[in-house]
Amino acid sequence: MSHKRIPKRKAAIAVGSVAALGAAALLLPNANASQSNGDDATPRTFKAGDVSDVASQLASQLGDAFAGSYYDASKQQIIINVVGNNSNVVNQIEKAGAVAHQVQNSTSTLQAAAKTLKADATIPGTAWSVDPKTNEIRVTADSTVKGDKWDTLESTVKGLGSDVATVKKSAGTFKTFVDGGDAIFGGGARCSLGFNVTAGDGSPAFLTAGHCGVAAAQWSDAQDGAPIATVDQATFPGDGDFALVKYDDPNTQANSVVNVGDGKTVQINQAADAAVGQPVLRMGSTTGLNDGNVTGLDATVNYPEGTVTGLIQTDVCAEPGDSGGSLFTQDGSAIGLTSGGSGDCTVGGETFFQPVTTALEATGATLGAGDAGAGDAGAGDAGAGDAGAGGAVDPSASASDPAGAGADDQAGAGADDQAGAGADDQAGAGADEQAGAGADDQAGAGADEQAGAGADDQAGAGHDQSGAAADDGSGW
Repeated sequence: MSHKRIPKRKAAIAVGSVAALGAAALLLPNANASQSNGDDATPRTFKAGDVSDVASQLASQLGDAFAGSYYDASKQQIIINVVGNNSNVVNQIEKAGAVAHQVQNSTSTLQAAAKTLKADATIPGTAWSVDPKTNEIRVTADSTVKGDKWDTLESTVKGLGSDVATVKKSAGTFKTFVDGGDAIFGGGARCSLGFNVTAGDGSPAFLTAGHCGVAAAQWSDAQDGAPIATVDQATFPGDGDFALVKYDDPNTQANSVVNVGDGKTVQINQAADAAVGQPVLRMGSTTGLNDGNVTGLDATVNYPEGTVTGLIQTDVCAEPGDSGGSLFTQDGSAIGLTSGGSGDCTVGGETFFQPVTTALEATGATLGAGDAGAGDAGAGDAGAGDAGAGGAVDPSASASDPAGAGADDQAGAGADDQAGAGADDQAGAGADEQAGAGADDQAGAGADEQAGAGADDQAGAGHDQSGAAADDGSGW
């Protein structure tokens, strides 16, 4: 595998097709929610991103009657769990446009059960989170939990009471996804970059998984390459799995997009809290683009390295090397950073994510860097081929061929090629030229710089980015 070093680093990630994504079905079908007209008793339609605000408002109004919430994606409705049959509570929920759902377990009951699990069943290979759809705590044990450990877990769950928690076996093993993929490299580990951010001191940086941040202090965008970024903060295990990594070059312009392969990008506009039932997308350097739904919040995972709390649980698949990669929505909300889980993208499994909102708050960073480096690159300029609105991306990518790319290939490109370009070319441009620009011209980048595709790129684009395989592409 060859590595083309790029002397300048103006545009860290793809900027080309970002402007065209707002009205396009670029990735997966998405129901654009809008408020429906009607009286107060008629459920309204919402976007998944509205769940947090609506649920928080109702939680403060309903007090102990509030027992969680989730999103019904098929109907675009917000479901509010309530304990008891108080007509005033139901009226308040319906007035907000949500749907009331009577349940057995209160929030305090489920919180107490989670504390008991932590005290009596913190066993490596176990995880639990609240499932508001079933109004229970979902406990999962991987294949390493057996014998006395399984007996302890099972008896603890049973002791919580009837219909408070369920336990199931997972065929895989809970682990952090750190050891495969072609994205960022440090200390022998390989991870995926999550989202570009601006650090509290104004310097360019990115977020990735905390277990990546504690594995190495410096990170490169090429295997055995010179470091380009240094870890500033890292948390793992404990209250999260996130790291803030600052670019060594203070002039790095780290744009707020995710490269989803084939020269296409999604503009990241904001950070948002996850909601159970919410459709999400995950981009990682081993398996490329995959989709699924949020299944639990405030998850506790007992990895071999230690316990991590406050995670998002999903049914989106992931594999080694996807660690730190982006969990986001089609409309451009940053949701999470890939932490770990069990299974793979062949058999499925559970995958856990660090909430982006929590990571930003803890590190003092802000999402993205505005329009830095965007230049005049319009929609479709920087991407390969038709990277603008309407280009469909297949979310199913195998471990060896993430996002339609072969080993050492760029998404949709030949070996050492850029996305949709000739060898050592930039996406949609001639040799050493930029997308939609001549050599040494700017399309958000100069010659030998990135416009969403060069080798040695950052943040989900190009040679070492999410969606490109690393040598064998799988890391197993």
